[in-house]
Amino acid sequence: MGAKELLGNVPLPPGQLVGLGADIVLGRLKPARLPGPRTVHRAAGSGLLVAGCAINAWSLLERRRQSSGAFDLERPQSLVVTGPYASSRHPMYVGWWLIHLGLGVLQGSAWAFATTPAAALAEHRGVLAEERTLAESFGHAYAAYAQRVPRYVPGRR
Repeated sequence: MGAKELLGNVPLPPGQLVGLGADIVLGRLKPARLPGPRTVHRAAGSGLLVAGCAINAWSLLERRRQSSGAFDLERPQSLVVTGPYASSRHPMYVGWWLIHLGLGVLQGSAWAFATTPAAALAEHRGVLAEERTLAESFGHAYAAYAQRVPRYVPGRR
């Protein structure tokens, strides 16, 4: 499988797109700078950005590894419970949150600490719809998985 097929499946959640846009607009209209030196912002933001990209890449590769035939992230052929999906039912959302927060921190914008949770909250209804679809598709296996693995962040139920 080529990179184009794999990367063509990478979704940008609408909440994150709006949240990132809001962070940029708010930063221009009413700048809210993070305290501390710029080098700390760059280091922390880069770390969050890399972590988010790594989680998304790992999640995407794990989903592909568990798929046979044509790969379509939106229409899973099997329930993936390995890799990052063993710790979070929605690791790609978590990855996008880290990317969103990382980009804001990298720019030194305090707005990212408001826009990231707002974007995540806006996406939550869509996540619940995804879970209903997964429950319909995978029945008892998904119910058992949902009991065992937290929705977003490991250690949080």
